[in-house]
Amino acid sequence: MFVGSTQAAQLMGISARRICQLLSGGRIQGAFKIGRFWMIPLFEGMPLVSEGKRGPKATWRRRRPSPMTIIHVNQHTIRQNQKQEKPAPVISVKRGQSNTYGYEVEIKGPCRVVYRRDSPKPCGARVWIETLSTVEVYLVRQECPRF
Repeated sequence: MFVGSTQAAQLMGISARRICQLLSGGRIQGAFKIGRFWMIPLFEGMPLVSEGKRGPKATWRRRRPSPMTIIHVNQHTIRQNQKQEKPAPVISVKRGQSNTYGYEVEIKGPCRVVYRRDSPKPCGARVWIETLSTVEVYLVRQECPRF
């Protein structure tokens, strides 16, 4: 798999300018140029950088992936809301260890809807939405514009 210089900088946790310096010094193994763009091969998910001649030894660390956000609609709360005067929020947004409830959710990027009949979540959900994008949760019901 090949990545560009900006993606390689994000993977290694350094600036894009530093990647350019490493590329011009020939220190990233297997990198080549196509037109104006660098193609950098990945080995086990990271570019291979040869050691420099001066200074301390480099310690490249892979950034931890951000936890996946899981959005779930609680059907039990929907049933209870039919009997109550003030409805409780039914949408649950789980990211890592935190859990936020709301009436509306806006996903600012790609997502996928998952259905697992035989292996539900610990909360009992069999259908949920997964995303790595940012998610906004609204605790106040808003008027939706008509499309």
